[in-house]
Amino acid sequence: MKNEIEKVLTMVQEGQIDTEKGSELIQVLKEKEQSASVGSSETSQKTSSYMDKTLKIRVVSTENDNVNVNLPIKLVKVVLSAGHSIASKIPQSEEYVKDINIDLILEAIENELDGQIVDVKSANGDTVSIFIE
Repeated sequence: MKNEIEKVLTMVQEGQIDTEKGSELIQVLKEKEQSASVGSSETSQKTSSYMDKTLKIRVVSTENDNVNVNLPIKLVKVVLSAGHSIASKIPQSEEYVKDINIDLILEAIENELDGQIVDVKSANGDTVSIFIE
């Protein structure tokens, strides 16, 4: 906001607008900042509660090779990009991670996606479920 106020003051100084109009613009900028501040604290609280949720991965195999993974969203968000980047550079894991769209997962987290994300059932009865709760 400081930059915007400086621009308004420069416009007044250069005679592009009068002092009354400059004062009005500065007042509008201050009101805008105050409303944004209130909105950001509400968003911060909402995001904080979302960040306390868990990403759950469930794999149920017909051969009883079952997997249950619970990851805090905070951890997922911080580690996801770095982990994908590292895994894509390791020859043994490169083929497994090349088709994973990490940006899509990060976007889902940024947009606070909740509930079931993936539900796959194979022909032989294996299931994979990924959800956030």
